[in-house]
Amino acid sequence: MDKYTIGLIRVITLEDKEILNLHGRIIESAFPELKVVSRCIEDQPKGIYNEETEREAEPKIIRLAKEFEREGVDAIIISCAADPAVEKVRKLLSIPVIGAGSSVSALALAYGRRVGVLNLTEETPKVIRSILGNNLIAEDHPSGVSNTLDLLTDWGRREVINAAKRLKEKGVEVIALGCTGMSTIGIAPVLEEEVGIPVIDPVIASGAVALHALKRREVKRFEGR
Repeated sequence: MDKYTIGLIRVITLEDKEILNLHGRIIESAFPELKVVSRCIEDQPKGIYNEETEREAEPKIIRLAKEFEREGVDAIIISCAADPAVEKVRKLLSIPVIGAGSSVSALALAYGRRVGVLNLTEETPKVIRSILGNNLIAEDHPSGVSNTLDLLTDWGRREVINAAKRLKEKGVEVIALGCTGMSTIGIAPVLEEEVGIPVIDPVIASGAVALHALKRREVKRFEGR
């Protein structure tokens, strides 16, 4: 089976190769047609967690995206639920550019119209809020968590579960995870078991959208013959 190559951009600086490649492995496991090459931006050890860190990350993301395209990848995934620099990169590149935030939003709407977003901190990413619109009926975040590193602790995981339960109590039909750091800790199936409703993982969602975009291009090329 031929595979598509995805360039995946992590928006947190990571020295540990296992953690760096984790999102790629998640996507490859879910979608065997995809081969993922992962790289991270520099000098952001806590990733993106507010507007200032997002602004700092944008030029770094753009540089990495251009580098990936020069190397011949088929598509790019920016593995952050805020979709940092996604629109800018799309204007610069000729290959599909996928953001985790827009992906998780779109797939959440496929599961229900009463969507709750479980964020890293208090703010739902703008791209998620924009896509969900009036279907966003509740949002929450784990108490005491300020960045993705907190999610790696036992207390951080407990607070994520507590936040999901609060969303369920507010009547949501589906939960969209508003931070790819929650993909890192593999929390989606745990939350589904705890709350009994679909929980959409942003990393897996981005893989699904990337595969669809590449298949769509393939069909268009075939039809254009």
